[in-house]
Amino acid sequence: MVDVDLHTHSRFFHGFPGRPTPYDEVGFRLHVAVAQARGLDAMAVTNHDYCTEFDIDTGDLTIIPGIEVSSTVGHLLVVGPDPPAQTKPNMMTPAEVIDLAHDHGCVVVLPHPFRNSRVRETDAAVDAVEINGKHPKPTSLVEDLAAERDLPIVGGSDAHYPIEVGRAFTRMDVESLTPAGVADAIREGRTDYRIVRRFPDQYLTRLYGLVHRLKGHTKGVAKKVTPEDGAPVVGSRSGEPREESDAPKGS
Repeated sequence: MVDVDLHTHSRFFHGFPGRPTPYDEVGFRLHVAVAQARGLDAMAVTNHDYCTEFDIDTGDLTIIPGIEVSSTVGHLLVVGPDPPAQTKPNMMTPAEVIDLAHDHGCVVVLPHPFRNSRVRETDAAVDAVEINGKHPKPTSLVEDLAAERDLPIVGGSDAHYPIEVGRAFTRMDVESLTPAGVADAIREGRTDYRIVRRFPDQYLTRLYGLVHRLKGHTKGVAKKVTPEDGAPVVGSRSGEPREESDAPKGS
């Protein structure tokens, strides 16, 4: 079993609307350092609408190529051995994104399905749905969505800042810790999600919740569908008991 954060960005900030968000090597190196310190085995880099190739020594941390595509109705994560190098925001439907990703040997994950996204309202044939570390409140809604569509659940931090890396991640059974091996594990449902409630993460989650409510990104989502702060919130679709301390190995 390996622990993989499937949703991170190599840029501290989101950038400005209508402008490309450049690759930030400093941000990437800091993310790698935090991922290693927290015991993650791999980390996917999923920048918005472009994929960057890295020529940087990341030690024993495997980097999974990825891209977060802005479809016509919301974001989609594409991860695997050969994701598209670049996409134009708001130009492709979810079905077109999925076809493109599958042609490249990648899988498609529906990220933050209840935040600023209408992809869940379509019949898009995604390969998995995500518990998002930036907004984990709708955990039970995501579990219901996954059960309804018979899809595996994965976890991703959606980290833009180093402190956020690994606050949600995927524990998966891989035959090989490679981009293709990770894609196969997701495709075959050999995944489980984890949410880690470290002290700073609890307050970051509250802050993000406030920001997204003010922006209207979570309109219509149940206010509280996970246990109170401090209670075990790490779980799985299978219903197996989890401990709150079930953090990445070595963290």
